[in-house]
Amino acid sequence: MFRKDPLQIIVFQTYGTANHLYLRGRAIEDETINLEQKGAFKLLFNAWKRFETDEIKHAKLRVKIGDDRFYYVTTDNRGYFLLDERVNDLNKYANVEGWVKFEFSYEEEQLTRTIQAENRFPGEMLIPCANAKFGVITDIDDTILHTGLTSILKWRVLINTLLTSAGKRLPLEDAPELYHLLHQGKTRHEANPIFYVSHSPWNLYRYLEYFLKKNNFPKGPIILRNFPKPFSKKSKNEKPQKQKEIIGILKTYPKLKFILIGDSGEHDPYIYKEVAEAFPDRILAIYLRHVNHSKKMIKVAELYKNYNTTEVLLVESTQQAISHARNHGFI
Repeated sequence: MFRKDPLQIIVFQTYGTANHLYLRGRAIEDETINLEQKGAFKLLFNAWKRFETDEIKHAKLRVKIGDDRFYYVTTDNRGYFLLDERVNDLNKYANVEGWVKFEFSYEEEQLTRTIQAENRFPGEMLIPCANAKFGVITDIDDTILHTGLTSILKWRVLINTLLTSAGKRLPLEDAPELYHLLHQGKTRHEANPIFYVSHSPWNLYRYLEYFLKKNNFPKGPIILRNFPKPFSKKSKNEKPQKQKEIIGILKTYPKLKFILIGDSGEHDPYIYKEVAEAFPDRILAIYLRHVNHSKKMIKVAELYKNYNTTEVLLVESTQQAISHARNHGFI
C-alpha cells in the first residue's frame, strides 16, 4: 500500500479592507517540490507535480487572527477555498504597511493524516495603509519576468516554465528598482500597494511567489486564475478573468488611483484600455513594455492612436518608465 503524502495548506497573499476579509488558498498533499531544482528530468517532474496535485476536497479549515478571533471555511472539489466575509475592525491587526497576519489549520476530521508544520500555516492579507497615494496593478509574464509568450508556438514559454527553476529565472532589467520606487512613492514612505495579476494558473503560485521574493520585488497580493472546468464554454461577451480581477481591485478601493503595467504582447493593451475607459478618473498612467514582435506592436500603436483618456507609454526599457514616473511626481 502506498504511503500518503502529508497535508499542507497553501495560503495565497490576498487583499481586503478593515471590514472585508478576503482569503484564498488551497489544501493539497505536500509534493515536496524543490524550487531550486536542477536537471531537465527533475525539473519536468516538478512541473508535472505542480499540475497533478492531490487536492484535499471538502476539508474544513480554521482561520485564526490575533489571539482569539476565528473564522471557518471549507475547500471545494479542487481543494481551493475562498473566505469572503464582512467583518469589523481588521485594521488593529495590520502592521505599518497594512499587512494582516493570520494562521490556517485543518479541523479535527483531518487530524488522522500527517500534517506539515504542526498544522499551522501562516498567511497575510493586505489592507493598503492611509499613507498610500496610489496603487500599482501589474502583469507578471513578459512584464517583469521573460516568458516568451509571443514566441512561435509558445515554445519559449514551455522551456522557461518547465525546464528552468524559479531560482534561475531572472527579472527584466531594472524591474525590481521600478517597483520599489513606485511602492515608496514620491515621499519614500507611501507604501503604495503592488498587485501582481497574471493569467497564469494558481498551480504556479509558489513558483511565482518564490521568484518575486528571490529577486527582491515589493511584497504584494498575487492574483492568478483557475483552470476552466472541462467542457465549460465561455460566453461570447464574458470578460477575461484577469480583467474581472482588476475591476475587483478598483471597486475594493474606490478612493485609490492606479498605475497599470503590462506588456504589448498579449491581452494587456486591450484589457487596460477598457478598464481605463470604465474608470476614467482612476487610472494615472498605463505602461506597456515593448515586445519583440513587430505585428503586435503595430496593432498596439493603432489601438492607442487617438486615445486621450489616460496617458499611455510604450517603453523599451524600464528606465523609460522610471523617468516618466519621476517627471509626473509618482516617485
